[in-house]
Amino acid sequence: MSEDFFNDVFNNMFRAPVFGGETLMKTDITENDGRYYLDIELPGYTKDDVKLSLYNGDLTIEAKKPAETRTGKLLRQERYNGNCSRTFYVGTAIRESDIHAAFNNGILTIDFPTEEKKQEEEKKYIAIL
Repeated sequence: MSEDFFNDVFNNMFRAPVFGGETLMKTDITENDGRYYLDIELPGYTKDDVKLSLYNGDLTIEAKKPAETRTGKLLRQERYNGNCSRTFYVGTAIRESDIHAAFNNGILTIDFPTEEKKQEEEKKYIAIL
């Protein structure tokens, strides 16, 4: 048994699994001028491969990669090739119209307000019995 084999096994044992969204979608989150900015790495994906959804305050990013078209015998594969997703809680006051997204050079950039918008209170009438 070689020393390289032992090092590979030892190093891989403590590495996070590659199938989870957190390890595939490496994300930087910053705050500036009342907005949050998420920069998410999605190498090998295109804008059409990525979908965003908002439900109950959860912003979900899904990346679905079409089947690989390259032919031939695969000798080694280090890059992930498949579907992944990741969810961030952004709050229930955030609406679709508050969220802006752009995809450029394998980086998905999303921004939305940090402060929850207060809903305007509607005048309510009280019934007299």
